[in-house]
Amino acid sequence: MSTSVGSTQTNNTPPEVPDASAKALKTGTSDLRDLLTRNLRQSGIYIAFFAVVVLFAILTGGTSLSPGNITNIVLQYSYVLVLAIGMVIVIIAGHIDLSVGSVVALSGAVSAVLVIKNGAPWWVGILAALAVGIAVGMWQGFWVAYVGIPAFIVTLAGMLIFRGATQQVLNNTSLSPFPAEYQKVASGFLNGLIGGNGYDAFTLLIGALAVVGYAVSGFRTRTARVRYKQPVESFPLFIARVVLVAVVVMAFAWQLAHARGLPIVLIILGVLILAYSTITKRSVFGRQVYAIGGNLAAATLSGVKVKVVNFWIFVNMGFLAAVAGIIFSSRSNGAQPGAGNSFELDAIAAAFIGGAAVTGGVGTVVGAMVGGLLVGVMSNGMQLMGVEQQIQSVVKGLVLLLAVAFDVYNKRRAGSSR
Repeated sequence: MSTSVGSTQTNNTPPEVPDASAKALKTGTSDLRDLLTRNLRQSGIYIAFFAVVVLFAILTGGTSLSPGNITNIVLQYSYVLVLAIGMVIVIIAGHIDLSVGSVVALSGAVSAVLVIKNGAPWWVGILAALAVGIAVGMWQGFWVAYVGIPAFIVTLAGMLIFRGATQQVLNNTSLSPFPAEYQKVASGFLNGLIGGNGYDAFTLLIGALAVVGYAVSGFRTRTARVRYKQPVESFPLFIARVVLVAVVVMAFAWQLAHARGLPIVLIILGVLILAYSTITKRSVFGRQVYAIGGNLAAATLSGVKVKVVNFWIFVNMGFLAAVAGIIFSSRSNGAQPGAGNSFELDAIAAAFIGGAAVTGGVGTVVGAMVGGLLVGVMSNGMQLMGVEQQIQSVVKGLVLLLAVAFDVYNKRRAGSSR
């Protein structure tokens, strides 16, 4: 009896595979077509992003990839990328948030009134903005999770309520300027910390550390997949993928190092991406969000506290909207009643273009970042080419439509293959 019990494993315990790390060096397929089609949604966005970058580099004669322009793209779209992190989590759970643009405006307005109008320290303005975002998230989370009103209606009402509150707080006037410390949140750079001749060595060091982190994390994920007997690419293809990412990251860091150095806002964005990627992939909360969006009835029956999870999803969205509000008000060096207009549409577009599904349950933080950057590169490239604003809107709308059509195609393809 004791022998039988001792040899039994629970469902949560990975099967024992001797020396999984060594086995990860020898296992895997080299069939590129199989690897690409197996996860068509994610591989498609990376290919589309690469194609858009190359296209605009050709159309602008290389200007779009110049050091100064790459820095501008980071500064110009960082707040949309912050919003996209929260929005993709909301969409994975099967909801939507139409109010984030108004929350961006309200949090920036509160900060401006405290710091510019009343002379409070810059950090008090940041804390107040974060508190406003969290309070807004709790308000909307209550109505969605505990009252049961669809998020579409709650956040549509929130869009109107918080836009009106912004106008009330600012008394329909603009406030500026913020003190220099506040402006550094979005416009500051780390440059010359460890020297460099004509370039910033610190920026290159951070780029190299990011590549090492990606390689180590990738190999650990690969080892875990081998342990669970899941399909992986062959080891030479894994090395090729790491080298390709290293080339892209170091080229990006090289261009930043030859402009103004490492933007502070990029550090904030990097920390958020790392933290939320870990939360969505490795935490209980992340798994529960995917479970709710994938199959609400099954999640409820399996013991997931759906109301609590939904409440915190909207609190988190309010927090990130406040972070975006701080970044935007810092970059614009003031607060305006009309700030944040259409930001919710950009964040939603980034999430869907990045691979989120309209029915929930699917999507990643990294995918939303790539989707947001794709929209940013397109907008920036068209601005460099002098394309009129209305044409830019048409192009971005068509890209969003194609992304959702691609999602519908994937679902039909997956359904027919069963």
